[in-house]
Amino acid sequence: MTKSDDAILELLAETGIAIPPAVISYNIAVSHPTVRRRLPKLLKHDLVEKVEESKGYYEITETGRQYLAGELDADELEE
Repeated sequence: MTKSDDAILELLAETGIAIPPAVISYNIAVSHPTVRRRLPKLLKHDLVEKVEESKGYYEITETGRQYLAGELDADELEE
C-alpha cells in the first residue's frame, strides 16, 4: 500500500460515489498515470470495485472501508 492508495480510498470513502481515475487524480493531486496504475492493484485486493466498465468508474468496497478504519492490516492484503 502506498500514500496514493490511501488518498484514493479516502476520496472514494468521503464522496460515497463512483468516479473515474481522472477525477480522482484531480481531487487528490496525484498524477493521472499513478492513479491509473494503482486502481487495478486496489481492485485486485477488493478495496475498490469497477462499477461502470465502459467508462471506468470506481467506488470503495466494504473491505476498503475496513482498511481505512484500521480494521484490516495491509499485510493481510498481500498474496
